[in-house]
Parts: sequence; C-alpha cells; structure tokens
Amino acid sequence: MDVATDLVEVFLRSNGYLTLSELQIQSLNKRGEWETVTDVDILALRFPGRVFMADAHDSVMASELEVPGVPLFLEDDTIDVIVGEVKQGEATFNPSLTKHETLHTALHRLSWIYSGDDLDRVIEDLRDKSVCYTPARGGGTVRTRLVAFGQAPEVTMNVIPLEVILESALGALESHDALLRSARSSSPAAAMLKLLHKTGFRFSRDP
Repeated sequence: MDVATDLVEVFLRSNGYLTLSELQIQSLNKRGEWETVTDVDILALRFPGRVFMADAHDSVMASELEVPGVPLFLEDDTIDVIVGEVKQGEATFNPSLTKHETLHTALHRLSWIYSGDDLDRVIEDLRDKSVCYTPARGGGTVRTRLVAFGQAPEVTMNVIPLEVILESALGALESHDALLRSARSSSPAAAMLKLLHKTGFRFSRDP
C-alpha cells in the first residue's frame, strides 16, 4: 500500500471511521472483456458520536481522551461516508473516480444504510457537486462526499491536506505519549511516526 494511503487510513480510523482501502473497480469494456477501471483509495464510513483514544468510563478523563484532530465537518445525527482520493502531490480527483461504475461499485458496499432507492441520486450529486445528503435507513441523515487527500492550502469538506494530518498525528504523540507508547500498530506509517517520536526526532514545516 502507498504510504500516503496508509497514513490517511490510520487518520480516519483514529477518528472513528470504518475503512476499506485500495478497492479495485472492474468493468466490462466495449469488447465485452473485464478490465480494471481504477482503484478507490479509501472508502470510509463513520456513525455519529464521540470517539476516544482509550477507555473513557471515567467521565472526568473522557474529554482528555478525545481524539485530537483535523476538522472533519461532522454533523449531529449524520452518518459520514467518504469516497477518498489520496495523492502525495496536489489534492485532486482522478476523472475515473467520478465514473458511474466506480461510484456505484464502491457505494453498493454501503447501500443498506441508504433509504429506498437513493443510490443513483447519491452518485449523480457526487458527480455534480461532490456531496449528497439523503435520509438514512431507520432515521437520521447520510452525508456522502468525495474527499481529496494531498497537498492543499486549507481544510474543506472535500479537501484534507496530508501535512495537516501529519501535524495532528505528531500532536497526538506529543500530548498522549504515555497512552500511545504501549499501543501496537500494523500500519507502517504509524509505526514509523512512533519510532521517530520515541527516538526524539521533532519536525517543523516551512512557513
């Protein structure tokens, strides 16, 4: 897995998302043969609610254990679905990401959470304006959005810079050193950040 995609997946999981990464999209071509259209770098699903870095039964400690992080524009009673593109360069979307077969294949994995036959409307809205709000099955709302992760000047609903994610991860290692020092991770990106932190390296970004 690309290290940037690995970093984004760790970031989303630490903020309460369930994720699939590098989801390969297959489609029939004009010759009637199956071919790979693209990979969806990240498909993520988050249910409403607070997320803690560790057990928070003690209400006094709860706020101290909340995951610090990047603004994710979360909304009350709203399920957040992200179809993500990860770039080490400029945060942009590949044209293949917004093809109908790409979005339909990816979102069909989550179709149960949508009410009725909303999936086609979700796909149309994503292609037109990169975000869609629909009723959730059983109540509440589903917000589905395209998000580009990469180099960008600011955080928006549809763009999250990698440098901001890195700063958030390093900040968490600094402020929650005792908690995170014993945690294990199979993620190469997270493991490298922990190793650098343990060995005393500190980072700064050019202004």
